[in-house]
Order: sequence, then C-alpha cells, then structure tokens
Amino acid sequence: MTTTAAPRQRFTTPLATRPAGVWVAAAVLALAVLAAVGPALIASGDPLQTDLVAAHRPPSVQHPFGTDQLGRDVFTRVVHGARLSLFIGVSATALAVVIGVTLGLVAGVGAGVVDAIASRTFDLLGAFPEILLALVLIAFTGTGTPNLVLAIGIAAAPRFARVMRAETRAVRGSEYVAQAGLLTRSRPRIVVRHILPNALRSLPVVVTLGLGTSILGAAALSFLGFGPKPPEPEWGSMLAEAHGDLRIAWWTVVFPGAAITVVVLATTVLGRYAGHRFERRAQP
Repeated sequence: MTTTAAPRQRFTTPLATRPAGVWVAAAVLALAVLAAVGPALIASGDPLQTDLVAAHRPPSVQHPFGTDQLGRDVFTRVVHGARLSLFIGVSATALAVVIGVTLGLVAGVGAGVVDAIASRTFDLLGAFPEILLALVLIAFTGTGTPNLVLAIGIAAAPRFARVMRAETRAVRGSEYVAQAGLLTRSRPRIVVRHILPNALRSLPVVVTLGLGTSILGAAALSFLGFGPKPPEPEWGSMLAEAHGDLRIAWWTVVFPGAAITVVVLATTVLGRYAGHRFERRAQP
C-alpha cells in the first residue's frame, strides 16, 4: 500500500508580502519621527544661527541643502522643522479623532431625529474644503500654533464623524449587539463594551490618511502666515520666507517643499495599504 505525500505548503510571512513601496514609506515616516524627536542626532547645528557672509550659498559638502537669505543652513532647518510640522499634524489629527468619534458615536446610537440632524451637519461641513473651514476658524481665534492645531482639528472632525457614524450604525444592527441587549438592560454598557470597540476597527486607516492631510494643511496655513512665526523652523513658514528667492536660490524652496511632499506621500501610501488590507479582511 502506497501513500501519497501531502503537498508541501508554502508559508509566506506577512512581512515578505508587503510591497517595497510600503517599506519605503515606513522608512520615510520613521526618519521623520526621528528628526522630530531627536533632530540633533541628524543635524547637530543650530537652526537659528545666521551668517550673512554665507547667504544664498548653493548645496555643497558643508551645506548639503545650501543656505538661506540669512546664511542659515537649510538642511539643519529642515530637520529641526520636522518637530513643529509633525507636532501640528499629529495634534490636529488627534483632536479631530476625539471630536469626530464622539459626535459620530452619538449620531450612530441616537434616535432618528438626532441622527438626521447630525448627518446633515456632517454633510454640510464636509462639502467645504477643510483648509477653508480652518481659515474661517483662524479668523475668529487668531494666529499661532495652538490656534492652528485647533482650527485644523475642528475642520477635519466631520470626516472622522461620518466614518464613525456609519460604522456605529453597522455594528448596532449586528446580531451580537442584539444578543447583548437581551443579556443586559444597560444601554451605555452595550455602547462602551460592544459597539464602540467594533466601530473603531476602520479608524486607523482614516487616521493614517488624515495625518497627511493635516500636515499638508498646517504647512499651507503656515505659508499664509497663520502658523509659527519666523525664525522658528517649520516647513510651511520656511517656504513663506524663501518664496521670493526662488529664482536666485531655488534650494531654499525645493528642500522644505520636498520634505512636506515626501512625508505626505508616505502617509498616503501607508493609509491606502492599510485600507486595502482592511477591505480584504472584511470580505467574507
């Protein structure tokens, strides 16, 4: 009696199946976080040190990104500028998540009138560009880093609220929530223990995509003069300072702009990859 050997299964680790672009995006974000947490580890110079004699020097071995109109090292300022740029983006996204999750959860578990009013409000606010809403809020609150975080966070909140409301309503109608309702009469307990944890499953995907949008919005508003004030290094304010020197010193604009572009692209790549994986897991 002969036996047939079972075909050998191929085990592929999740790390090996990830596209190369995802690894590059993760490396870019890791480098940006390192620059924000410990900028001196990458660029040990002083981002505020001026040297008018060395103004507008092109990229060289001594100054890899050149110098600006005041002779400050652009590479050092780009590295140290990651701290404020990422701080504003992360803080605004966190604020938007807190506001959006709270409002979306209330709308999703609320009665018909509450849900209808909240939905129409989310749709109305979502019809306007987030940067426009942030500009309107800044007109009332004033300029500065705290007000910039507040404006971007509130403007981005409707996006998270819509997602949270949809997930909450989907979870609320599931069988296990109905069974939990038969076992306990405490509605808040059902919301906290059963609805909220399951409704938050898709939130990391939206947060990753929203982080890039917040960083881009912060840079745009800083460029318009509503963010941190010079000489504090921040990518948007660096663009504002150097935009008049584009013809004579292109490097003062290109490198801060490249930093914004690369970080936003990295968050977008990771967000879309996470979204594709979430959709695959959600399929039966």
